Amino acid sequence: MGKKKVLTQNEEALIKETTEQESAAKKIAGGAASKRFVKAGQAHVQATYNNTIVSIADDKGNVLAWASAGALGFKGAKKATPYAASQVVATVMEKVKKSGLQDVIIYVKGIGSGRESAVRSLAGGFNVISIADVTPIPHNGCRPPKVRRV
Repeated sequence: MGKKKVLTQNEEALIKETTEQESAAKKIAGGAASKRFVKAGQAHVQATYNNTIVSIADDKGNVLAWASAGALGFKGAKKATPYAASQVVATVMEKVKKSGLQDVIIYVKGIGSGRESAVRSLAGGFNVISIADVTPIPHNGCRPPKVRRV
């Protein structure tokens, strides 16, 4: 099919390219948590029947790190297990470790099985100030369907 041209780069261009790639990898690995130093923050735990999502934010609500059971590689019904929830919290704590977070207010939403496990795991790594349940509750909600006559 013909000759292929081989482009050669000088050493300076190669060094510059590798340093750019390394800095991009550090940005991805560190995330926003490495840039900010916060002492107190919020932990939001959303435990549904299908998944468990944990996100950690500063006092203003800016998210420092998050993780979910699905993002960690759990599939199907395993995503909603207490073990998966504890692994999610361990991952989030690893991401937030550099930001110096110590005190945490925990907000729990949902009725999944990973809810209590996630709160216990957060209490093991942080100083918990308070735990609040913010699960939405309907105030008489939607109108039920009419009675079926057979």
